[in-house]
Amino acid sequence: MSRHPELEFFYDCSSPWTYFAFTRAIPMAERLGIPIRWRPILVGGVFNAVNRELYAQREDAFTNPANKRKMDYYLKDMQDWARLCGVTINLPPGHPISSVKAMRGAFYAQEQDRLVPYSRDVFETYWGGDNPDIASDVVLADVCARVGLDSGAFFTAINDPHYKSLLRRNTDELIARGGFGSPTLFVDGDDMYFGNDRLPLVEYRLRGLMDNGD
Repeated sequence: MSRHPELEFFYDCSSPWTYFAFTRAIPMAERLGIPIRWRPILVGGVFNAVNRELYAQREDAFTNPANKRKMDYYLKDMQDWARLCGVTINLPPGHPISSVKAMRGAFYAQEQDRLVPYSRDVFETYWGGDNPDIASDVVLADVCARVGLDSGAFFTAINDPHYKSLLRRNTDELIARGGFGSPTLFVDGDDMYFGNDRLPLVEYRLRGLMDNGD
């Protein structure tokens, strides 16, 4: 007997690989007829707790001339994935830009049934917009206008302790469940997959559960 497994998607819009996974996960879930439970997080909070060495690795990758070969390939790889996903990717000046306001705002957008268009617009703004500064209230107000959110209510929400707590709670939950970055997906609660390139494994697992009912 077939069933519908649960699919959770923990994400932060400041990751290009998460942008690719977000773009690909939506049609995957539609093909399977499975809803995605979107779980906004602050990936910097995850790194601070369980993956601090990433900061040193990132700094070394971008500044050490000895790593130019790997960095050139990293940038090529991003563009290859961008073409596959049909999105625009430009590495923003000052990357990573703080995403805390934007990710708090995701909870407000979710309450207004605008989470997916809101998140997509934040991704597009950060990775392909004329002004990628998603820490800016002006930029976020423009996002709200494009996706049909009341900007006054949005800014009230992201400064409210309740919405701050929601973001901390999701971030802490991901850490407690073994996560260490974005995107992280879970199938049926405890089967974890990390990274954009794991989506074929996610789909394979989901199809198996649906076909076998276990």
